Amino acid sequence: MESCPSVKNILLLDSEGKRVAVKYYTDDWPVLSSKLAFEKSVFVKTQKANSGAEAEIVMFDGHIVVYKFIQDLHFFVTGGDEENELILASVLQGFTDAVDLILRNNVEKRTALENLDLILLCLDEIVDGGIVLETEGSVIADKVSAHGAEGGTSIAEQTIVQALTTAREHFAKSLLM
Repeated sequence: MESCPSVKNILLLDSEGKRVAVKYYTDDWPVLSSKLAFEKSVFVKTQKANSGAEAEIVMFDGHIVVYKFIQDLHFFVTGGDEENELILASVLQGFTDAVDLILRNNVEKRTALENLDLILLCLDEIVDGGIVLETEGSVIADKVSAHGAEGGTSIAEQTIVQALTTAREHFAKSLLM
């Protein structure tokens, strides 16, 4: 198990540092109050950073924290101080890519809360018991959409249907003008 990449937690917080979706995989924070304290302190430590399209890495309280901000959501992946930062960054990238696909490029708190079940399924597809399972955003989104959709259609298929629907609407509007 020493050579397996592992994650201690994945946090999705809003722009005020409040929980949207979190998952802990170790007992480093045994009670809710210690988890909330960690979340608040990591949020305060990173909130002044200008994290753009690229992930940022910080050493915090004996842990490596990789984070990224999209709109009003703050994504964090925490690993041990001996963990490979590139692996943690790929976990973060896979999570943000999957959320972006699932939320149809509308990554904001309100949409995330409306689709919280799918975001939690994303976390389950990415990490199990702290062990990294998948880091490819499109694969994660496809697995989640297969679980979440009644028809079992994938994100790619849904996107094609949406594109055809949009094209049909634009064509109909152009005929009416």
